[in-house]
Amino acid sequence: MDAVFGEARSRQLIEARPEASIDSTGFDAGSRSSHYAWRTGQKRYQLRCWPKLTLACHNASHLLIDVVVSDGPSQDAPFFRPILEKAHARLPLDRVLADAGYDTEHNHAYARENLGIRSSVIDLNRRGGKRWAKTKYRRQMYQQFQRVVYRQRVQIESAISRLKRRLTSSLRGRSRVTQCHEIHLRVLTHDLLLLSG
Repeated sequence: MDAVFGEARSRQLIEARPEASIDSTGFDAGSRSSHYAWRTGQKRYQLRCWPKLTLACHNASHLLIDVVVSDGPSQDAPFFRPILEKAHARLPLDRVLADAGYDTEHNHAYARENLGIRSSVIDLNRRGGKRWAKTKYRRQMYQQFQRVVYRQRVQIESAISRLKRRLTSSLRGRSRVTQCHEIHLRVLTHDLLLLSG
């Protein structure tokens, strides 16, 4: 992956102040295809546990910076720190965007204070109503949310869609170890396809 970003820099695809988005998605790890489930009337068939990917995407190029694999379903917020740490080590970020699933004060603080990221734009999770955000960074989001900037988060949704369309969302591996290897290989393949296009 480091070689991929070295090539991206040489092609001037990485701007001086890189911006990334973080989001998660699930992959199908069942032995049945979605078409088979549909044909047999099992439209609601779903595994109790599936591989969950938390991804960081470079917004300008759609390159996937890194991935953290976990078991879904699960809350998104705890995976913000590990994916951001990995992504920032590979590509020093100026700004990070994330949806309301990652809205916690310590996620803002970790990005800005620990990693030195200038701006973290995370949509507020209203938690049942329009309550006043009482902590420092969440209050900033409440008072002056950068909606135009936040709209760039759509770039990661586009990248996830491309990843699944080009390389499918169904994994062949049966053990979690082989699934993790397969996921990392698909993320690398996605980036190489982007660079070759």
